[in-house]
Amino acid sequence: MTECVDPERAQFEAFKALPRDTPIQMLNLIRLRPLAAYPPDHPNHGQGLTGLEAYRAYGRETAALFARLGGRQVWAGRPETVVTGPPDERWDLAFIAEYPNAGAFLAMVVDPAYREHVKHRTAAVADSRLVRLAPLTPGAGFGE
Repeated sequence: MTECVDPERAQFEAFKALPRDTPIQMLNLIRLRPLAAYPPDHPNHGQGLTGLEAYRAYGRETAALFARLGGRQVWAGRPETVVTGPPDERWDLAFIAEYPNAGAFLAMVVDPAYREHVKHRTAAVADSRLVRLAPLTPGAGFGE
């Protein structure tokens, strides 16, 4: 199975081609490294930080920008087991982040401060999935 940390160019272009002025939610599935893998030129290189510690640093350092752009976490859960799907698949973190629009998400990922803080995420994550969702009002049945 291919491990994914950052989007491929074609995936990011597909994201940018979707409407930018409607609210979006981003489903995040994260598998952490046992030890963070900071590059040699990063101050945290060789400090023995776990992937979880590095991911928490990413969260702390991006929180103000995320909030300023109107982002908020709307759901979080701790994955326990895969019921349907590859039996060897496992995730350490699962959450949904909501943005007022795709433009806010794009503004975040190109912000110079974010681009520095995201180094913690890159060091922390062994594999991930990021899925853009269009928010719906739940109906009476599943998937409605």
